[in-house]
Amino acid sequence: MRYGNALLALVGVLAVPCLSSCGREAAAAQTGADVVKRGAYLAAYGGCNDCHTPKIMTPQGPAPDTTRTLSGHPAAMTAPPVPGGLLSPTGWMAATTGDQTTWVGPWGVSFAANLTPDSTGLAVWTEQAFIATMRTGKHFGIGRPLLPPMPWYAIAGLTDDDLKALFAYLRSIKPVHNEVPGPLPPPGAH
Repeated sequence: MRYGNALLALVGVLAVPCLSSCGREAAAAQTGADVVKRGAYLAAYGGCNDCHTPKIMTPQGPAPDTTRTLSGHPAAMTAPPVPGGLLSPTGWMAATTGDQTTWVGPWGVSFAANLTPDSTGLAVWTEQAFIATMRTGKHFGIGRPLLPPMPWYAIAGLTDDDLKALFAYLRSIKPVHNEVPGPLPPPGAH
């Protein structure tokens, strides 16, 4: 029995690190799932689908097309011409297309970006580039300005952990191949 007890003790000593590390891995996996869940909550609360998901018309009005969640302005869709006189300092400041992925205003025409983890979306983005973009209102934190209606100035108020969670969620959704056009200058600008 003496050797049996020693063997049990040895197995117990060897099993403790395994169980301990296995428990840490399970906790880390749970934490990762919690981070994505938090990001999904922030995306829903922040209204990301309002502009970044194309719409389909329903009897209750436009509704998000769940087959293209957060894929941005449909590449095949052309923006309609802006009626003359629509935008003015005393009239309309902005207008949107029926699917709410294209906006026009004094800044020109902006198209909602593809936020899915596809090569035409956020696949090449890093967490750091995403955070820099949300903090500065500039593409990749150094490029062209993000245009209205993107509320980057409000998103900039989120904590780093919140922005990391939002990015983790965006990296977890279904990739949708959709190359969104770049912004257009205001009518009459050169």
